[in-house]
Amino acid sequence: MFKTVLVAADGSETAARAVSTAAEFVKALGGELHVVNVYKPDPVRADKLPGEFSNTTAEPADVLLSDLRLAVQNAGVKAEYHAAKGDPAEAIVRVADRIGADLIVVGNKGMKGVRRVLGSVPNSVAHQANCSVLIVDTVPRSE
Repeated sequence: MFKTVLVAADGSETAARAVSTAAEFVKALGGELHVVNVYKPDPVRADKLPGEFSNTTAEPADVLLSDLRLAVQNAGVKAEYHAAKGDPAEAIVRVADRIGADLIVVGNKGMKGVRRVLGSVPNSVAHQANCSVLIVDTVPRSE
């Protein structure tokens, strides 16, 4: 059914929930998991990074993807990681097309209120994607 799953993450708590959901999905059904972070080019100076990166310059997406690796590994899933530049929705769809994704997983952050009317990343991905899109409810509910 879904053999190649791409999940988008931006470092937010809601995106982490989407990554967790996608990892559980792939673990249960098999297939490949791909994690993408979209960013605007803004290199981080080496002196701002931990010791192991001290002689390099890294993009913020690379640092974030490094953090996401641990979460995915803890779920018992192997994944490939992609850092993409540009407009979030367009870049997510571009990576999905490049890897031949059967499913894109995104969180529903930004799908309520004014952003829903003006457009949101999940909404744009759903309209632009050339594959199925799962919009995961990742917004914490007050009790």
